Amino acid sequence: MQHRSTWWKTAIGVVLTLIMLFPIYWMINIAFTDRSAIRSGDLYPKSFTLENFQRAFSDQLPYLGTSLLIAIGCVIFTLIIAMPSSYAIAFLLHKGRKITNFLLIVAQMIPAVVMALGFYQIFNEIGLLDTIPGLIIADSTVAVPFAVMLLSSFMMGMPHSLIEAAQIDGANQWTVFTKIVVPLSRNSIVTTSLFSFLWAWSDFMFASTLDAGGGKLRPITMGLYDYIGAQNQEWGPMMATAVLASIPTALMLIVAQKYVAAGVTAGAVKD
Repeated sequence: MQHRSTWWKTAIGVVLTLIMLFPIYWMINIAFTDRSAIRSGDLYPKSFTLENFQRAFSDQLPYLGTSLLIAIGCVIFTLIIAMPSSYAIAFLLHKGRKITNFLLIVAQMIPAVVMALGFYQIFNEIGLLDTIPGLIIADSTVAVPFAVMLLSSFMMGMPHSLIEAAQIDGANQWTVFTKIVVPLSRNSIVTTSLFSFLWAWSDFMFASTLDAGGGKLRPITMGLYDYIGAQNQEWGPMMATAVLASIPTALMLIVAQKYVAAGVTAGAVKD
């Protein structure tokens, strides 16, 4: 009886999943469809071609490399700032912890367009406009608050007796941080790294504002605009580029799935 009463829930879930996955399927469909047949709207590529991918590879590889460099740089920069900050909030900052967490939440509420305008003026004065380091710094400002909140939440859930035992044995703060806290925070570190990578990889606001004149050093989100003109849009190469840009993120999500599931729920329940 229980299985009979819940079949409709499964059906609704399947239908909603298909609706959400349809744009991805349509992107792949157009990527393999010849330009002359795109407007026909076929549900599968009747005029199959690989020309769109050949053009995407030849045109977009520099942009893909730039996006990869920016995303990796954002992950490294975010972890360098977020991990010591999270340790300080969890174990060293006893007064003002709630205020600090509140400020981190407020920092995430600031619209990216407002931050982009401020960054534009600052970067223009210090020479970071249209540069990769400038985008890494800008993207990290969004990733760092989230990373600090997630990592500090997990670290506060660690047994304090473990930290105290290490300190009794003569371990200083750096030893406790590097030898105990960091290894135990593996799942949360992977989670924050993945979210930082995905944000930097898919960023358009900062890229269009701070790196519009970067030439071949623009990220892939800006490279797509090479196929959009005032009177014409190259849908085939555009969708092929979108497919290529989706592959790294999809692979990362598949590989890091178990770490993400554990990292997101880490610190939710304290012993």
